[in-house]
Amino acid sequence: MQADLEALSHRLLDAARKAGAEAADALAVAGTSQSIGVRRGALEQAERSEAVDVGLRVLIGGRQACVSASDMSEATIAALAERAVAMAREAPEDPTAGLARPDQLARDWDLAALDMVDPAPEPSPARLEAMAREAEAGALEVAGITQVEADASHGLRRMHLALSNGFSGGYQRSSLSVSAVAFTGDGQGMERDWAGESRTHQADLPEPAAIGRLAAERARQRLGAVKPPTGAYPVVFDERVASSLIGHLLGAINGQAIARGASWLRDAMGQQVLPRGLSLIEDPHRARISGSRPFDGEGLPTRRRLLVEDGVLKSWTLDLATGRKLGLDSTANAARSTSAPPSPAASNIALTQGTLDREGLLAQMGTGLLITSMIGATINPTTGDYSRGAAGFWVENGEIRMAVHECTVAGNLRDMLRRIVPANDARPHLSMQVPSLLVEGLTLAGK
Repeated sequence: MQADLEALSHRLLDAARKAGAEAADALAVAGTSQSIGVRRGALEQAERSEAVDVGLRVLIGGRQACVSASDMSEATIAALAERAVAMAREAPEDPTAGLARPDQLARDWDLAALDMVDPAPEPSPARLEAMAREAEAGALEVAGITQVEADASHGLRRMHLALSNGFSGGYQRSSLSVSAVAFTGDGQGMERDWAGESRTHQADLPEPAAIGRLAAERARQRLGAVKPPTGAYPVVFDERVASSLIGHLLGAINGQAIARGASWLRDAMGQQVLPRGLSLIEDPHRARISGSRPFDGEGLPTRRRLLVEDGVLKSWTLDLATGRKLGLDSTANAARSTSAPPSPAASNIALTQGTLDREGLLAQMGTGLLITSMIGATINPTTGDYSRGAAGFWVENGEIRMAVHECTVAGNLRDMLRRIVPANDARPHLSMQVPSLLVEGLTLAGK
């Protein structure tokens, strides 16, 4: 299949040249996925999908256009290329659009070191159903659980990228996931919570029953939730949601936002954005991690890099176009789909961990809010003003006292991030390794 995708991407390039493109890149993607869900002890859904999609970007001078299709016939490919060239001739001119120089391209990468494909056979539908039932059974072992929805899924995605500047490369990635949603209580007092795990290799996945039990225990802890008090309090963002704070920082240093001047960190290069002692690292070469990749969406070699060092911002996240707009080199962070041109995106992020576990962080907080789930968001991208709906637990003297819901936390991201205190509970298998985070002095709106 990988050889077929390589041939397909080169067919697209040939068609683009014949249609009049001066430069082009082609992306071919094939994927298979299957998912099994159970509910109330019965099979709820069973799905399988197989698809091949292609995307073609053509460039004529400083003009570009992107087209995509799922039909691989010669007639469709020829028509696709002709349409893309016609669109590019009418597109506005962008002097920053263009492919990489040949000397910038990735060469001799080591896919085996990334270990992104599980050598084990693809699990059968019967095996996936058994895993979902094990997760359901594990949840139902917990007293008070009235209903469980459990799912197990497997996927394999292959891609090949070819560019008219001479680059050609591809890779594939597998994934296996199990999740469960557990319900407890009834009527207005009904509560629910969730747990799930995903791995590239089946051997690394926790036991499905343990995943179900965790969902059930989380749901039981939600019983009797009330609104917390209103006021200014410290907040601990549980590891389950703490990565969202770092996600806002990543969005603010994305080259597209910086080039538009629409970021609350647009003037912060070389300034303190996290507390001293904390660094933020991107490493696209971690083995068996979902965000790993040997090259980016423009064929540049990916590498480990420091985004923040000792609290100081060191780098934007750039693709070729945003780098040219800012007079900088690409950081090899181009990501793309079959239907859109490249855009910058970071992957495999890790924040420096602290010395305390979550319980130690709660003890340090004393009295305040532990957030375990969030809904909605109002984020001002140019000022960093932050407001989100939250639920979790009220903490007094470092001990959890009661479940809380229907509250809002607010602050300013620039101020919040400069005073975070990390725990040491980040999960090593995640692409975003962010531990629980304590933030002082947020505004809490509850009862």
